[in-house]
Amino acid sequence: METLVFIAAMAAFVLVIFVSESIRTKKEEKRFTETLYHDYEKLSQKEYPLERFIRMGSFFDRHQRQGQLDDITWNDLGMDDLFKRMNYTLSASGEEYLYYTLRTLKQDGEELSHLEDVVSFFGERPETRVQVQLAMKRLGNTGKYSLYDYLDNLDLLGERSGRKHLLLDLLFVPLIGLLWVNFSVAILGIVILIIYNILSYFKEKGEIDPYIASFSYIMRLLRCCEELGKLDVPVCSEEWEQMRQAGKQLQGMKHNSFWVMSPYRGNSSGDVLAILLDYIRMVFHVDLIKFDSMLRILRGHMEDVDSMIEVVGYVETAIAIWIFRESLAGAETASAAAAAENLAEDDDKKGWCTPDFALAEGLELEEGYHPLLARPVKNGIATDRGVLLTGSNASGKSTFLKMVALNAILAQTIHTCAADSYRAPFYQVYSSMALRDDLDSGESYYIVEIKALKRILDAASAREGRILCFVDEVLRGTNTVERIAASTQILKSLGSSGILCFAATHDIELTELLQGDFDNYHFEEDVRDGDVFFNYRLKEGRTTTRNAIKLLELMGYDMDVIKKATDQAERFAQSGIWQEM
Repeated sequence: METLVFIAAMAAFVLVIFVSESIRTKKEEKRFTETLYHDYEKLSQKEYPLERFIRMGSFFDRHQRQGQLDDITWNDLGMDDLFKRMNYTLSASGEEYLYYTLRTLKQDGEELSHLEDVVSFFGERPETRVQVQLAMKRLGNTGKYSLYDYLDNLDLLGERSGRKHLLLDLLFVPLIGLLWVNFSVAILGIVILIIYNILSYFKEKGEIDPYIASFSYIMRLLRCCEELGKLDVPVCSEEWEQMRQAGKQLQGMKHNSFWVMSPYRGNSSGDVLAILLDYIRMVFHVDLIKFDSMLRILRGHMEDVDSMIEVVGYVETAIAIWIFRESLAGAETASAAAAAENLAEDDDKKGWCTPDFALAEGLELEEGYHPLLARPVKNGIATDRGVLLTGSNASGKSTFLKMVALNAILAQTIHTCAADSYRAPFYQVYSSMALRDDLDSGESYYIVEIKALKRILDAASAREGRILCFVDEVLRGTNTVERIAASTQILKSLGSSGILCFAATHDIELTELLQGDFDNYHFEEDVRDGDVFFNYRLKEGRTTTRNAIKLLELMGYDMDVIKKATDQAERFAQSGIWQEM
């Protein structure tokens, strides 16, 4: 009787634990679902350790194509920060595909038109969008490494076969039969076989353990694709068919995969079931046999895994684009007149637009802004030839260049611009802006810079399409006389090679030397009450103000230094000759 009471109490305890855990899990899922509907901005709040940055470029590294942003341009424009800003993905596949998308400039309208249809579909159907996101959350991440890192290393496993394990298992049959003939010999044989299997098991288990995480992700990927396939998403009919066909090729991996994927595998919690299953694995190598079978299927269908990752990543990227648009719609900007006072602009625009690629030449941008700035000032420009920017320090030249460049990239990657309107043809985008000395190669800043500029001219010579480039302070790494001479000729080459070039400079001389090739624009400041104020508004023509010496004064430098510097600069402006003071 006491035994029955004890068993009943234990059963009740287990039931209470199970029910409470189920309730907790449902509450968490409900809270997360509410987040997906109403507070999706939380999805971008992620930590980015170094290994995550290394991992997220894996899909891009294995899918190179023409028109992709090179490393210099990506780094110049701070695209890692833009990626983090719009990374609303929940799975490794979505994250890696989003990164790939931001680095891949599409060169025709058909791809972008289809992307727009998918983005709009999920924006108009929140229930379907949330169902997809929940499936992506269950898919999750791969851990420290990308799935592609594991797949690339499958060859390190060499040729594997489960036959030897099956043969060892079959030896138990005659040994068991021998029990009725010669019990002692049979027991001895069984013990020796068990010991041999256990000892050899740990060696092979150590070889396959690093790949279990990747196999587990592939199994989750298969389940995710099955979930998505049940959803009615007519706009993705081709992607759904691609996903189904790929999934069919990998169905064999699912059969008896429990032995490899089981959460009890290697469990050290002391659970009786876990211990029993581990001993079965050690003695009969059932997980090694199944692993070899799964490996054989996987090696024959690597393209199908890639195909599923592509579809899943594409769909989740489309959802991330929609959320990014929603975040732009709520972005706060500063008006031109109120920028210095840091007041908000009353703007009934939605904060973003889809691009128009009907323009034959040049670029037209209305009320564009930098999506990473907290309260950006909007600017616009319309040009069909090069643009040369001048202005004082900190007046907004570099930010303007990055703003135009980012909108050109966003137009051809996610079909979304942080602007009221954007019109341009399709471009390949290059930059030479945030360069620095290359300590690894021992190259000076000047060498790094001229190489960066040369790659743009080489791209134009290759005639791979229209080029849009952005240059900040051309040849700043050398002396004034040679800088102006070389800068003039390099910028002329950029302007005459079918390249639309936006360049910023402090060298006013360039505005005269290049006026036949570039339109002049500038930013200016207002000095009042002992301080410098910037309105960050683009104006036509060359700059007429300088503030470098004034900033020295505002920072408290000795007035004797300020006076001598001012006099020396004025004498040079009048005579063109530097005089000792």
